Amino acid sequence: MTVVRRIRPGEADALRLLRLAALAESPSAFGATHAGESSLTTEDWIERARAGSDGPERATFFAVAGEDIVGLVGGYSPASASAVVELVSMWTHPAVRRTGVGRLLVNAVLDWARTCGAREVQLWVTKGNTAAENLYRAMGFIETGDYQPLPSDPCQDETRMTAAVYPAVGGR
Repeated sequence: MTVVRRIRPGEADALRLLRLAALAESPSAFGATHAGESSLTTEDWIERARAGSDGPERATFFAVAGEDIVGLVGGYSPASASAVVELVSMWTHPAVRRTGVGRLLVNAVLDWARTCGAREVQLWVTKGNTAAENLYRAMGFIETGDYQPLPSDPCQDETRMTAAVYPAVGGR
């Protein structure tokens, strides 16, 4: 069984290993590059884990199957008290793709956004990453019509998608 949970402050090494694995396995899915992220210091990774572990500005979630971390996703508010949350760094290990792990990770960000008072979750997805595009559409995301060059490879484009976040029953 796979569970999704928020990263813990002491999991900087796990975050680093998973993020670098994601960038190596699926480089065209991310705006960042393996070379760029590899150059981050231990202190950078410690701060990323700490920042993603608590609070309303940033969240990092792991998908965990048994003792293995098999997926990663992040969310952040681009501005304090923003009604918009950005979904970033989405990745699942190839062995668990098409098993519902991606859906669990996206739901974690949607739920976190809801608790933070956001009304919308937005993301960028590489054009032609059909599996990711289909997952996001199936979860209620729609294309906005905005696109831009992929920061890690300007020869490719990414498209903007957005989904409304509805308040939980009971007004929360």
